[in-house]
Amino acid sequence: MKVDATLRTCAIAAAFSVAGPVLAQSAPAYPTKPVRVIVPFAPGGGTDVTTRAVSQRLTERLGATFVVDNRAGANGVIGVETAVRAPADGYTLVAISNSHTVNVSIYKKLSYDLVRDLAPITEFTTQPFALVINPSLPAKSVKDLIAYAKANPGKLNYGSSGTGGISHLSGAMFGSIAGIDLNHVAYKGGTPAMIDVISGQIQMLFSTLLQANPHIKSGKLRVLAVTTPKRNSLAPELPTMNEAGVPGYDVSQWFGLTAPAKTPKPIVAKLNAEIVKILQEPEMKARIAADGAEPVGGSSEEFGAHISRDVAKWAKVVKHIGLQPE
Repeated sequence: MKVDATLRTCAIAAAFSVAGPVLAQSAPAYPTKPVRVIVPFAPGGGTDVTTRAVSQRLTERLGATFVVDNRAGANGVIGVETAVRAPADGYTLVAISNSHTVNVSIYKKLSYDLVRDLAPITEFTTQPFALVINPSLPAKSVKDLIAYAKANPGKLNYGSSGTGGISHLSGAMFGSIAGIDLNHVAYKGGTPAMIDVISGQIQMLFSTLLQANPHIKSGKLRVLAVTTPKRNSLAPELPTMNEAGVPGYDVSQWFGLTAPAKTPKPIVAKLNAEIVKILQEPEMKARIAADGAEPVGGSSEEFGAHISRDVAKWAKVVKHIGLQPE
């Protein structure tokens, strides 16, 4: 009986030693062909530049070409629509930005659900906006600005790159939390808005630090705070809006990568692991810093939670200002 038991044990062990390689071989390799990475904006913008840099490194690390495909239109909607219709096999990916979380509230009918129809992979980068004002205003801090606005109701005008954009809603959120009346002036892009705040046609603007820094250094603008919950490592001397007296204020410009929902979890996990490593490479960190941003590279779950929070946050702001969906 003891011999039989020993033989049985040996037979089972042998079976597992054979089955092990077979099971390992049954898991499909990825990637084995080119991967399309949709950027839903025109070439040259922040989402495009960051996605191209990451895609190049993925190509080098994984041995298959990651091809960037720009599908601009409708503030990023068209590119996401293209992605969610593609097979969920890991060979179509789509980059998204914070603009997509706003789209949920400003478009009446989207053909996709941003949370349900996309599988988050990881967030690439984040950067704050900065609250800048014309130096002629007698405000040296955000608290001073709020006091001025309350003493002079209806006299503060802030610009944006367009109605429904992040810079517009950043000002709307500020006014809502601080309890002040601000007049919104929409421009066709951030550059004309910047020109007018420098000239004094408008008094304030939420701008990226990258765009505002030359004018801050020259004294043409005064910067009061950054909009993220944490101070920015590239400008650690600047207080956050929270620190400056606007509790709960949280606005960032971010980019990240997603895939169609139901993309196999092992593929999502593999891409996440590779990109997290890429974002911490010294050369990549330097490249990101040159754009005024910081790498993120968290888990898929963290990115998904961030997307959901942003969708809810902007829905509340859009409702508060009575902006009607298109």
